[in-house]
Amino acid sequence: MAKKAKQQDEKTNVMRILEQKGIPYTAKTYPHEEGVAVDGVTVAESLGQDPDSVFKTLVTRGASGTYYVFDIPVAEELDLKKAAKAVQEKNIAMLHVVELLPLTGYVRGGCSPVGMKKPFFTTFQETAILFEEIAVSAGKIGVQVIVEPNALCELVEGQFADVVKDG
Repeated sequence: MAKKAKQQDEKTNVMRILEQKGIPYTAKTYPHEEGVAVDGVTVAESLGQDPDSVFKTLVTRGASGTYYVFDIPVAEELDLKKAAKAVQEKNIAMLHVVELLPLTGYVRGGCSPVGMKKPFFTTFQETAILFEEIAVSAGKIGVQVIVEPNALCELVEGQFADVVKDG
């Protein structure tokens, strides 16, 4: 009985949403220290994944006060000018870490584009479509879901655009 309860504890809200919507995924875990975010390249390496196919979720605020989510490869850096242009804002700024949990329900290192407290417009780096599957956080540090990028983008009603810094 206790074993079954433990397995249920391991399923995240992200996984439940993907299952509800009929979107296939593979869950993968990686070693981490409890409550401590691990850098994305290390996560990709520990999962045996190409860092270009492992995406981190970043939350921003536009000049209008609207919040936006960007998913980019873990080794890349968000280009704020390109990102602002992609969402038709004058400019955008990264959200402060202390604002992340109350706004999204996620902690730094465990933020996922799926299952936030409220839906926010989401942009995926356009290179996501080059992969059959990409990895994003399952909403908890130490757990990733691997999913088809178009299905993920459709689920969050997002878009693909070039939003990372060049070279």
